[in-house]
Amino acid sequence: MELGDGERAELSALVNSRDASANVATRARIVLWRGDRLGKQRVAELAGVSRPTVDLWLRRYARDGVGGLVGRPRGAAREQVPASVRARIVALTRATPPAETGLSHWSSREMARYVSQTGGVSVSWHYVANVWRAEGLRPHRQGTFKLSSDPDFAARVADIVGLCLDPPSAAVVPCVDEKTQAQAQALDRH
Repeated sequence: MELGDGERAELSALVNSRDASANVATRARIVLWRGDRLGKQRVAELAGVSRPTVDLWLRRYARDGVGGLVGRPRGAAREQVPASVRARIVALTRATPPAETGLSHWSSREMARYVSQTGGVSVSWHYVANVWRAEGLRPHRQGTFKLSSDPDFAARVADIVGLCLDPPSAAVVPCVDEKTQAQAQALDRH
């Protein structure tokens, strides 16, 4: 490879420039060393790169000049999950889970499983959690509740509501709940 005086000066300026990255300076050295008639294998050893890398930068310099030694801008990362799947996750999160799931609210793992089974695109629970975080969604805090599977549930609820709406005179209604917070709240009211 023959280098003219102007080309050598331009490459030397890149090697010594404080503004050029170390990678660009190494690429300029590769071209200079090859211009000094060093073999490609020796240039690779001096630069600490592979022989195909030497060929790459020599080709780019021959085609594009000094501009070819500057790294090309890389495109944006390929989106792994289509935007339609992300939108579906958001929409499903804002709605009550379908009855066939048996869920009162979504967990990230259940959402990932449901979307993967019904949408044809596999998503991880971690992806779902990231979508929720980005959208400010908190499905576990949406005030839903799970109905009991007890066959006498409706009758029991009617009895309790009836006591609250029309209590017998001088009646005492104790509050028994497994949650200590609910007990504390009941005691604070009286």
